[in-house]
Amino acid sequence: LAVIEWQAERILTFHRSKRFTHFDNLDTLRDWADFYIAYDRACQEGCTLGSLASEIIKTDLNVRTQLTTAFTQWRDIFRDGLERMQNLGHINTQAEPTQLAHLLLAAFQGGMLLAQVTHNITPLRDALHTAIDHVETFALPNGQAATSR
Repeated sequence: LAVIEWQAERILTFHRSKRFTHFDNLDTLRDWADFYIAYDRACQEGCTLGSLASEIIKTDLNVRTQLTTAFTQWRDIFRDGLERMQNLGHINTQAEPTQLAHLLLAAFQGGMLLAQVTHNITPLRDALHTAIDHVETFALPNGQAATSR
């Protein structure tokens, strides 16, 4: 259980850092994606929390709650950022922040797994860029109020 807490805290702290300014604009999402696409160990390590979760859940079902909490907190970082984007008028109110947060997290997890398996960053790049492109479909022109669409 301690290793799950440690991995989760590392990831959550990184995603809450000033580097990503709370994911409150599309450029920050792109910076996040670009960081992982350029991460030289992505093809070797994959996502450390995702890899740990897939292994440990097979043998210890008592960790499900702890893993669920970690992934929910991670999802909430994205969801909160997407809600801020709506409040700031960057994306329209038709965007569903929780669904989009699930999309970003699933694209990351799946992309990291495929990058690790194939030893090629292309699946991660494609998954993240496509997910962010989808978020961008909700973008509002600069200066337009979030409630206008």
